[in-house]
Amino acid sequence: MAITDWPEQERPRERLLKLGAGALSDAELLAIFLRVGVRGKSAVDLARQLFAHFGSMQRLFHAQLVEFSAIPGMGSAKYAQLQAVLEMAKRALHEEMISRDLFAAPAAVREWLCLKLAHLPHEAFVALWLDAQNRLIAHEELFRGTLTQTSVYPREVVKQALSRNAAAVIFAHNHPSGTALPSRADEALTVSLKQALALVDVKVLDHFIVAGNSPPMSFAERGML
Repeated sequence: MAITDWPEQERPRERLLKLGAGALSDAELLAIFLRVGVRGKSAVDLARQLFAHFGSMQRLFHAQLVEFSAIPGMGSAKYAQLQAVLEMAKRALHEEMISRDLFAAPAAVREWLCLKLAHLPHEAFVALWLDAQNRLIAHEELFRGTLTQTSVYPREVVKQALSRNAAAVIFAHNHPSGTALPSRADEALTVSLKQALALVDVKVLDHFIVAGNSPPMSFAERGML
């Protein structure tokens, strides 16, 4: 049955307009994006199939074109639209981050980090450089490693901090294994970076670990800084 044949109060678009986007399921939100289904399947049915295939919103957003197009009804046009939505979300979060004290927008920081790091097949280490008012100066990927290990050099991090004229920094890296718990190496690295940056009066405000669909783990919230 097509969605147009559903009772009006059950249609995703009408429900969104009446109740807000937050009231809709993931499948209903994706169905609005898809607009139409395929023969024998409504847009909601097709959305459920996509989630069943990819397993999560993150995996769907970061799927490669070949895998995405293998689903009947999907193709390069829908893929391009989905990637455009993802990039707009990243840019909107980035605008929020640079316009205010990052500690006044903790959700935006976490969401941006998830969009940036959660899907990567390799380990990456990033820095959010902040000014004295905790406003974002810049973000950059400092180091990239293999699936299980990356090399981070405190001397290079200090050089970057000085070049950015940063007053503080928030670090983050991902665990492709899907476990957000810090390893002993993560803890030792954080201590090493904090000590090195203290010599040039740059504060380490937090260090996040991003893994899979779990919320990023905060060193600061766990009292590990």
